[in-house]
Amino acid sequence: MGPGDLSAALAPLPRDIDPRLLVGRETFDDAGVFRLSDDLALVQTVDFFAPIVDDPYRFGRVAAANALSDVYAMGGEPLTAMNIVGFPAKALPLSVLTEILRGGQDAVHEAGARIVGGHTVTDEELKYGLSVTGVVHPDRILSNANARAGDVLVLTKPIGTGILATAGKQDALDAAHNEGLFLSMARLNRDASRAAVALGSRCATDVTGFGLLGHALHVARASGVRVVIEHAAVPLLPGTREALVAGFTTGGAKRNAAWVDAETDWNDTGADVRALLSDPQTSGGLLVALGPEAAAELLRRVAGAAIVGRVEPWADGPRLVVQ
Repeated sequence: MGPGDLSAALAPLPRDIDPRLLVGRETFDDAGVFRLSDDLALVQTVDFFAPIVDDPYRFGRVAAANALSDVYAMGGEPLTAMNIVGFPAKALPLSVLTEILRGGQDAVHEAGARIVGGHTVTDEELKYGLSVTGVVHPDRILSNANARAGDVLVLTKPIGTGILATAGKQDALDAAHNEGLFLSMARLNRDASRAAVALGSRCATDVTGFGLLGHALHVARASGVRVVIEHAAVPLLPGTREALVAGFTTGGAKRNAAWVDAETDWNDTGADVRALLSDPQTSGGLLVALGPEAAAELLRRVAGAAIVGRVEPWADGPRLVVQ
């Protein structure tokens, strides 16, 4: 669902007050965090979707990496995962499901976690994902509510997965760009998360379905700051701009752009910039807020990371600035 519809659906629900609930749904963070003791908290998330690539094994691997990312976005380490499957059993052979589950299991094992079960239903449309449980020290949580004025913003993966996947579904993506898309989506955010925590960051979010700007707006709102994105500094996956020029975009990007519009100063940027920064990502990178020196070190530790903006004080006016 788009961020606007989701916000409207959740708005009437009462807030769950419990001192052990360190991160709930109110800030639209990436996962819930529940304190068990002074030095241990659970991180819990769930994520699933329809195929974004054609190969069953690769789909399973990407979907699992995407779900695991929510734990990494909180600074946690995954422990266990449970499969969630909607499968058209009359339309596809069971070997397809086996390959999807194998891909998911391989990603979970790469993360050092274990598949402990799951749930399947018959469905007209194939869907797959995971519920994931991890752990984090309560004093080392990465949250979208902890950005501070003076921080810089580091994006740890290039964007463009929505645009490229749309082109790929119409057989308009060459083999090299298709492979680059898969490798980016399959790469775990584990190393980026561990580096961010080690360098003292306490603010991160993973860039997924709401696009770079949608998740940046969640950071701005939750932290009470203004986020400035330097659009020319945002790294793109190879082939993204060409696919956009060829007309490939998504309905999700339009919903994301419409949702942030009222709180964004676009500075006369064109439609192409809006489409890129609003493009819904699958298994995207982390957007990490931290001091300038720590940010420079994060760039050295995480291949492909880039400084894409900064955090400023906010009292009134737009929460987001694109320049």
